[in-house]
Amino acid sequence: MKNIHQLINTIAAEEKQLQNNQFLAPCVQGGKVRTKVAGMVYTFIPKPRNFEGWGIFQPVNNKNAEVIAEANLPEITEYLQHFPPVRLWLAYALKGQTWLAYPVNEADAKQRTGKIKPIPVYLVNDGANFEPIVARWDGFSFWFAEVDRRADPMPTEYLRAGVNKLLSPAEIRFKGMTPEMHIVYQLVVSQTKEFQDKIQANIQQVSDEKSLQNALKMGGGELQSFRDRQDHWLIEWTTAEGDRHTSAISKQDLTVISAGICLSGFDRDFDLQSLVGVVENQ
Repeated sequence: MKNIHQLINTIAAEEKQLQNNQFLAPCVQGGKVRTKVAGMVYTFIPKPRNFEGWGIFQPVNNKNAEVIAEANLPEITEYLQHFPPVRLWLAYALKGQTWLAYPVNEADAKQRTGKIKPIPVYLVNDGANFEPIVARWDGFSFWFAEVDRRADPMPTEYLRAGVNKLLSPAEIRFKGMTPEMHIVYQLVVSQTKEFQDKIQANIQQVSDEKSLQNALKMGGGELQSFRDRQDHWLIEWTTAEGDRHTSAISKQDLTVISAGICLSGFDRDFDLQSLVGVVENQ
């Protein structure tokens, strides 16, 4: 029983001493901070609650710790030196100072961390797409350490140029491109609005083309090409005999706006499917 009381007293003394100490820790938005004293890990809710960054904390009780100052660069560097470095490509921002990234070298990342997948990197300042960085792995999280100044800058330029030109992942190619670069390119374009608009436009084009093809095929014709004219399509098509025609077709219901042959003003009485038979009969 005496040993138990001694242990309780020791813990109480350590907790009291903890409130007199300050500690440095990283803090993500909405997260908690930790420190270790006498082999025991203590977790605190930061005050203010919305703090994000590297801070010097002062415990106010066994649940809360107050930010008394922001840590400076030498302090942060010294803290991070205890953890192994991992070279990564930044892809895109997730929330606040948290970015999604991918290893520059999968085999190296696997050896150092056991992970080969897109990973969140915390407390990234001045991040940019395709930025090569060095992060530090503490066994649970990746923390931004610095931009990788030793990295070749040309792949970053090529990858950014590919995004600006709206090159698809299948189209992006350059000397020295690695599988890892290809993966980070896919990650970036998946979150780029211009690419999403392009994908949706391509999907719509395929759908429109299929509708026109099916309507002509049911009538016995074949679609050769079509062009978008805002409220209608201008289509090039052929009859079963190979005669070529150009017609204007409504997008709304595939009715004929202009058949391309004289129908005595009755063009709109027909749809694309029935137009084939009318043309062939004439």
